[in-house]
Amino acid sequence: MSHKKNREEAFRWFATGQGDLEAARILKDNQKHAHACFNAQQAVEKTIKSLWYFYDADPWGHSILKLIRDFAGVDAGVFALLNKFAGDARKLDRLYIPTRYPNGLPDITPDMAYDEDDSLFSIAAAEKILAEVERLIKPPRNP
Repeated sequence: MSHKKNREEAFRWFATGQGDLEAARILKDNQKHAHACFNAQQAVEKTIKSLWYFYDADPWGHSILKLIRDFAGVDAGVFALLNKFAGDARKLDRLYIPTRYPNGLPDITPDMAYDEDDSLFSIAAAEKILAEVERLIKPPRNP
């Protein structure tokens, strides 16, 4: 893909991440905490992938922590900025499967396992990371 196409792709992924974050907030407000946590995780995963596209690189995988760590090979300076979120990334990665599947948890459903504190953490972490990526890529504003 050309640099111009990759930038456009970056902005599409970033916008989708913003939508996932908004969905997480709505789900939290409606006490759907497992779903809120998953959407916050997705918001960050897609946002970090948007940064990969912005730098003409190809992201792979679903681990936010790995996407951040692997960015060291793309741009060391940006990696240093992202690496400060490694702790949040590690915790968000834990939300990828058990928030969605009842067999990801022993004898309970995701709705039983996650509460408002989990939603608040995941949304706050997503907001911090999205703000940093937005600062780095400066996507165009939608009217």
